[in-house]
Amino acid sequence: MIETLGLLAVGLAAGTLSGLLGIGGATILIPALLLIFKTSQHLAQGTSIAALLLPVGALALVKYYQAGNVNWRFALLLALGFLIGGLIGGTLAQPLPEMWLKKAFGLYLLIIALQMLFFS
Repeated sequence: MIETLGLLAVGLAAGTLSGLLGIGGATILIPALLLIFKTSQHLAQGTSIAALLLPVGALALVKYYQAGNVNWRFALLLALGFLIGGLIGGTLAQPLPEMWLKKAFGLYLLIIALQMLFFS
């Protein structure tokens, strides 16, 4: 029961931040699964992707669309690239050691944070 409530709370936080800032999947779900629920990096990444396959952003999308803030051409091209890239990335990630994935993910988040704090 506590695990279920915890997962719902993490999902709520990710959904809220996704709707508010456009973030959620990798930046909220993966760290939460790793740190709170003690999953492996592979399991966290796979679970995060599975959660995003569901219509997670559908209601936020409605609000952005109503405000005229959706470029459908961009979105469809991004989705196509994401689909193909997801297959490539998922295939490449499976044989990698968990420690390497954790370090690569942390480095990615650090680079993005530094870029947004100091270079934008």
